Amino acid sequence: MEASAGLVAGSHNRNELVVIRRDGESGPRPLQQLSGQVCQICGDDVGLNVGGDLFVACNECAFPICRTCYEYERREGNQVCPQCKTRFKRLKGCPRVPGDEEEDDVDDLEHEFDWGDDHDSEYLAEAMLHSRMSYGRHGDINNPHVVRPMPQVPLLTNGEMVDDIPPEQHALVPSFMGGGGKRIHPLPFPDHNVPVQPRSMDPSKDLAAYGYGSVAWKERMESWKQKQEKFQMARSNGGDKGWDNNNDESDLPLMDEARQPLSRKLPIPSSKINPYRMIILIRLVVAGFFFHYRITNPAKDAYPLWLISVICEIWFALSWILDQFPKWLPIERETYLDRLSLRYEKEGQPSHLAPMDIFVSTVDPMKEPPLITANTVLSILAVDYPVEKVSCYVSDDGAAMLTFEALSETSEFAKKWVPFCKKFNIEPRAPEWYFQQKIDYLKDKVHPSFVKERRAMKREYEEFKVRINGLVAKAQKVPEEGWTMQDGTLWPGNNVRDHPGMIQVFLGQSGGHDVDGNELPRLVYVSREKRPGFNHHKKAGAMNALVRVSAVLTNAPYLLNVDCDHYFNNSKAIREAMCFMMDPLVGKRVCYVQFPQRFDGIDRHDRYANRNIVFFDINMKGLDGIQGPIYVGTGCAFRRQALYGTDAPKKKKPPNRTCNCWPKWCCCFCCCTGSRKKSTKSKQEKKRSGSKSIEIAGPAHTLEGIEEGARSNEIQKQNMTVEQKLEKKFGQSPVFVASTLLENGGTLKGATPSSLLKEAIHVISCGYEDKTDWGKEIGWIYGSVTEDILTGFKMHCHGWRSIYCVPSRTAFKGSAPLNLSDRLHQVLRWALGSVEIFLSKHCPLWYGYGGGLKWLERMSYINATIYPWTSIPLLAYCTLPAVCLLTGKFITPELSNVASLWFLSLFICIFATSILEMRWSGVAIDDWWRNEQFWVIGGVSAHLFAVFQGLLKVLAGIDTNFTVTSKAGDDEEFSELYTFKWTTLLIPPTTLLVVNFIGVVAGVSNAINNGYESWGPLFGKLFFSFWVIVHLYPFLKGLVGRQNRTPTIVIVWSILLASIFSLLWVRIDPFLPKSDGPLLEECGLDCN
Repeated sequence: MEASAGLVAGSHNRNELVVIRRDGESGPRPLQQLSGQVCQICGDDVGLNVGGDLFVACNECAFPICRTCYEYERREGNQVCPQCKTRFKRLKGCPRVPGDEEEDDVDDLEHEFDWGDDHDSEYLAEAMLHSRMSYGRHGDINNPHVVRPMPQVPLLTNGEMVDDIPPEQHALVPSFMGGGGKRIHPLPFPDHNVPVQPRSMDPSKDLAAYGYGSVAWKERMESWKQKQEKFQMARSNGGDKGWDNNNDESDLPLMDEARQPLSRKLPIPSSKINPYRMIILIRLVVAGFFFHYRITNPAKDAYPLWLISVICEIWFALSWILDQFPKWLPIERETYLDRLSLRYEKEGQPSHLAPMDIFVSTVDPMKEPPLITANTVLSILAVDYPVEKVSCYVSDDGAAMLTFEALSETSEFAKKWVPFCKKFNIEPRAPEWYFQQKIDYLKDKVHPSFVKERRAMKREYEEFKVRINGLVAKAQKVPEEGWTMQDGTLWPGNNVRDHPGMIQVFLGQSGGHDVDGNELPRLVYVSREKRPGFNHHKKAGAMNALVRVSAVLTNAPYLLNVDCDHYFNNSKAIREAMCFMMDPLVGKRVCYVQFPQRFDGIDRHDRYANRNIVFFDINMKGLDGIQGPIYVGTGCAFRRQALYGTDAPKKKKPPNRTCNCWPKWCCCFCCCTGSRKKSTKSKQEKKRSGSKSIEIAGPAHTLEGIEEGARSNEIQKQNMTVEQKLEKKFGQSPVFVASTLLENGGTLKGATPSSLLKEAIHVISCGYEDKTDWGKEIGWIYGSVTEDILTGFKMHCHGWRSIYCVPSRTAFKGSAPLNLSDRLHQVLRWALGSVEIFLSKHCPLWYGYGGGLKWLERMSYINATIYPWTSIPLLAYCTLPAVCLLTGKFITPELSNVASLWFLSLFICIFATSILEMRWSGVAIDDWWRNEQFWVIGGVSAHLFAVFQGLLKVLAGIDTNFTVTSKAGDDEEFSELYTFKWTTLLIPPTTLLVVNFIGVVAGVSNAINNGYESWGPLFGKLFFSFWVIVHLYPFLKGLVGRQNRTPTIVIVWSILLASIFSLLWVRIDPFLPKSDGPLLEECGLDCN
């Protein structure tokens, strides 16, 4: 797919497909003009041969046939040209077939059976592609085709290639057994319903026949033994003092380093973690005695207050347990990037690092500025990774021409920016933040032209910013007829709710070179089709569309998604993830690698806890020691196969050891009974699978030219059933389904750019996901606005584990909302998603049992879904101090010495737990305190509204729309910190503040009126009230900030609610002097 092909827009359901050129060519061009001759058999492009010329199958009549159909006709058909009936001659590089011995042409015997792993998988996937998996698709209903499974002979190495023995030299090579029909292609995957006949080992034969004892095997074993002996000698001589590089064994350290693991765990020192665990257990015991006292000693004069407080405290205790115990096994990790390079990037050879597809999602360019998105894309294009293995996909879910034009400008500027970054190795590689750094940019720079080129590049970037700002200014006023492109064509996305799918490759193999002539990573613009009446599932649907498009165009085995405002702060972030994904020991069971979120532009005090330090540096490290961190929506590298809903590979159990002390007849009896049970079980499974396939499969259709020896109709029905299941699971796209079968990724070489474009438009159509497993078992899971938690939860239920990677240099940085209103709306969205998950079938309380989810990991997911419900007891508990001060009553009776001991012990345990937690995690005390404060602020505002809105949405079907949080501030630093916007979220915390202030004033006045004895009980109530006020202090400071921009409506509503509450108290329990002494009577004496 060429970068100069233009914008491809179309709708699969409407059978529309046009190409809009960027270079000013007149009018849209049909897609067929981009390709050459069309194959008269399969309809695809004929393609080119090895020399780059047009592929010609028949030298007599030049009948247009593609290479795939040519090889198929020679292998499975009648081997003659359909037009002139001349026998096809064998072309160079094609496999031999019976009858080629009579030809005198040069045979390519050397590479005839040179099938590597990648070529083999691609060939099989192409066979799947050309098997026309079009069940239910338009145009292919009358042409059903049958596919046959390929029996595979398992190798002695379990399908894995030995280090030094290439596949063509292996003693046991699987044979490709083809049937005898026309257009019958083997499935590129083993059919589990068809038994595979294994090849048993004959003891009478030489082991070389099975791979052992062959020349390659012996040479490899001898070489390995020699290396091990030299390695042991060098290690024993060198000891722990290092390696002696002056001797003849200087390559031994290199060899040993390349064989070492790519990462390792760093457990928390026992001196830090053991006291932490001990105090948790002590706190649990003390809490038990505390609740025993609270329940057995009610406050009889204030029974309702006592009951409410006990219920709230029990809920807080359960919430603490759910939050605390997943942090029982915290770990840290360390990566070795040098070992990764030694293993997969050998000098003089092409890089063997795995490809990576990177997703960037954006919606509204007016709320997510295009300049920020452009910086994110530039940081991706300049990553320290092989350029041919990086592809960047930008999802524009708002179909905005502003985003499209900004991305076009970004692609041009990248041709200058990327070589500058790699030449001088600068960090970060987002120009906006690189030029804003307040550090010595000349540190470690030795190139004499650096200063000159940096000044020139800064000027280029400023000009680039002016062009982007000009596009933003132009987009403020939309023309009546809609936006028009440079060639006069109307922008296809003028109607945001009704537009075709659009794809534009800005940078690619043929048009992606920088100013130095070096290749650039691929950059693709994608806007999925939207039509009225379809549920597009917001961000989750956009991410799933990117998964399918990337699978069709590049199909990298690993994915990485970032928000449009999260740029690569560390150019080696992909390598950090690959240290876990490509590690031969732990990588096969890793579904994703999550990086922590860090933010720019936050004030030094972090008043509203935007950094979430406690969550990312304490909770996530604790989860990493269990089954891995939860997915937080951005800065995460995925394994593509894990997103396809597959189960994690199971750990191999060690072989059972038998004891020789039992009699032989007993062993024989056990073996016989065991084998009989297994055989009967396997027969039953075969019968069940056969009966199911017969019931589900449709009628078999006959094909023309089926030769004798074809398989039975039952097998054909069974294959069609497997094919239909794949289409039901992944959708009706043969190219995409074929790509899912390539576990190591890779594109289909037989597919042409035009066919890939058609399939790419097809897979982003609005109705593609209908009646499939997308959003249910595959990709990003639907059903919640926080699709990230749900997606990670499903993967962990399949037995996968995740990794938490915290590199020394922060991998990603983003923008956080500055003012309190935007921050509360962001927290509201997260809490609403948790409520939706709690009320759905995917709730961790009852979903996923019997899978691979560990119980401590389940506790963390339960805590992540029920935390918004804590807002109800929290609001009640924060109101109790004011009620106690206004009524003169308290939630506890007079404390005895034992009761005081339990109260004091509980407070000490709470503080000790927090201190020890900060000690092992390295979190500062101010970050911990800000987190505690915002837990109360968010709990009595955003979390409370999320509970009610979630109930309305799930039970009454009333949906709530959210605005995207602001990604940038004004020119003045932190100018929006004190900016408040009207929102109902501000009313509850403001009311709590006013009520508690009134309660403090009333309590002090009451103590003054009633004398000295009332001051003692007052201190407990005042402490309780000050606890609420101190936690709400950041909210109070923002409410009456320096600019005094508090909305009047907030103050009016808060005072009104506080006044109503106070009047109710006055009506129920007014201030009256209370006296319990004896009644005084007149004595009758005149004292005067």
